[in-house]
Amino acid sequence: MSVVEPGTTGAGLIARVKAILLQPKATWEVIDAEPATVGGIFKSYVVPLAAIPAVCTAIGSVVFGARAFGITVRTGPVQAIVSAIVSYVLVLIGVYVISLIIDALAPNFGGTKDKTQAYKVAAYSYTPGWVGGVLMLLPSLSLLMIIPALYGLYLLYIGLPRLMRAPEEKAMPYTAVTVVVAIVVSFVITAVLGSVAMAAGGFGAMGALSHNSDTLSGKVKVGGSEVDLGKLQAASKQ
Repeated sequence: MSVVEPGTTGAGLIARVKAILLQPKATWEVIDAEPATVGGIFKSYVVPLAAIPAVCTAIGSVVFGARAFGITVRTGPVQAIVSAIVSYVLVLIGVYVISLIIDALAPNFGGTKDKTQAYKVAAYSYTPGWVGGVLMLLPSLSLLMIIPALYGLYLLYIGLPRLMRAPEEKAMPYTAVTVVVAIVVSFVITAVLGSVAMAAGGFGAMGALSHNSDTLSGKVKVGGSEVDLGKLQAASKQ
């Protein structure tokens, strides 16, 4: 496998994705030796792959929507685009932030600080989640995202000691602390995304409610409060 930064061509990007997913241990060895740069990995690998979940989520929420209790909630096109852009940007930032954490934690687990190596670990460990983002085309399959998420943790586990020069016996605690930080970053990303989405259009922009009939009626209890479906539909149309 070439040491040229992956993703400079479509074929190179696909080859690297397949390699890290199917032959992770051997591929981490190749990645470890590559004379890559943070900017190169960002442009050639992170930017195109991180767009997959954002784009698929936007399409799925507009076309299919989420269905519960016989009601389908579809996101409006404008809000879907805004949410996709915001989530995409925040994920790009999140990868970099996590790489900084990986780098900062390295000495605590017997490793060596190296920002480029840390960014490699963060970026390539996200691969399963980004590729699995195609599942978001059908919101009903979103629960299956747990599978690529768990595989991403495995990639992180075997990649950290190799690239950050940490002892093998420190791989588990190093991974655990990094995951905790990743979860915190994810919560922050979700909070920011939610705030922007609400500011972009509020309830009325979230989409139209569809049912077997043209008009919704009745009330639904949500968190101890009653929601009038008829009024909600009217507000959605406005």
